[in-house]
Amino acid sequence: MSGNVPAALAVVALVTALVAALFGVGRLRARRGIATATQRATYEVLHTVGLAAAPLRTGLDEASAAKAVRHLRALVGAVGLALADRDHLLALDGRGAHHSDQLRAAARRAVAAGRSTVLGEVELHCDQVDCPVRGAVVAPLRGPDGRVVGALVAVADEAPAPGLVQATLETADWAGDQLALAELDSSRERLARAEVRALRAQISPHFIYNALTAIGSFVRTDPERARELILEFAEFTRYSFRAHGEFTTLAEELRSIDRYLTIERARFGDRLQVRLQIAPEVLPVTLPFLCLQPLVENAVRHGLSRKPGTGMVSIEARDAGAECHITVEDDGVGMDPAALTAGIAELAGESDGAGRSGGPGQPGSGHSGGPGDDSGQHVGLSNVDERLRSAFGDRFGLVVETGLGSGTKVSMRIPKFHPGVRAGS
Repeated sequence: MSGNVPAALAVVALVTALVAALFGVGRLRARRGIATATQRATYEVLHTVGLAAAPLRTGLDEASAAKAVRHLRALVGAVGLALADRDHLLALDGRGAHHSDQLRAAARRAVAAGRSTVLGEVELHCDQVDCPVRGAVVAPLRGPDGRVVGALVAVADEAPAPGLVQATLETADWAGDQLALAELDSSRERLARAEVRALRAQISPHFIYNALTAIGSFVRTDPERARELILEFAEFTRYSFRAHGEFTTLAEELRSIDRYLTIERARFGDRLQVRLQIAPEVLPVTLPFLCLQPLVENAVRHGLSRKPGTGMVSIEARDAGAECHITVEDDGVGMDPAALTAGIAELAGESDGAGRSGGPGQPGSGHSGGPGDDSGQHVGLSNVDERLRSAFGDRFGLVVETGLGSGTKVSMRIPKFHPGVRAGS
């Protein structure tokens, strides 16, 4: 009996080893199945595309070209690759540096003609006996509106084959799309800055006059309150006219709104009622500068100038997971939705955007100009709506609910985190 024990143990050990080996082979095959050659190739191409896209999305200059050219060469599969603008060879990676003048001249011709060209040894003659360059493919880079803004030059160590020509043309088209997107981003940023300046310009003629009039009424009767209101007014205008940063935090915007409401209460007294419901965890959320404040200013005027008696303005900001949901609501006279949509459509040039972003919302606009003056409201909401979409994407525009005699409610969604968006930037 005892002689069979070692044999039994040996059999158990052998079986265990075989099971482990089979398990290991199974895991290896599974691992190989997850990352096939095709999948690895796809990953490598997409990864390289991402590395090239980042600098191109900043525009075409020496710095961006120097960062992108190596990755573009990997996409094309050329022995050398250069990027040029309309006049200069901005960067070159790989072979062909001693042909820079010829490549630059060829890029200029391609830019001027707006057509791709293939160069052979005749066009790239060289005195170096061991020169490896035998040809090149030059493709124009088309930016916004199809304008040629530069050229992509792929260097070959043999006569350019059809595969290299096609890869160069496709890569040039893709790179041009990135440059067009860079111009679009820049245009949207310039538009956002212009719209902020427009909001500030609207503050000046209306709110400043009304605020100073209210403060003046307390100079003799209550000097201490007049002094406090002057300080609040100074801080409000300092924030509204600050010279830097397209973004702010919800906390900063609410502090400015509180100063504004303090001044307006001095004007309207008990006629102005305010209800705040703010979740503390959303106070650090970043949003476009002067994005919420104009809606509150408009709600105050809409709620009081046309409605007898008391008007209520409600401001709510709540935590909604990855987003912050903000609403500004008043119980004023409301608006005709059809007139609202028509007003926004006239400003935006299209009814689609207007339907989602109508209603009052301009600092010092509309209501302070007298009954029936709604144009400033349309401009204000269109302004805020465009800046929200520019910052966060088209899914984050304003939503307006209104009707005659039923007040107005303006809602917005703000993502808590968004690439490239931070307070003070």
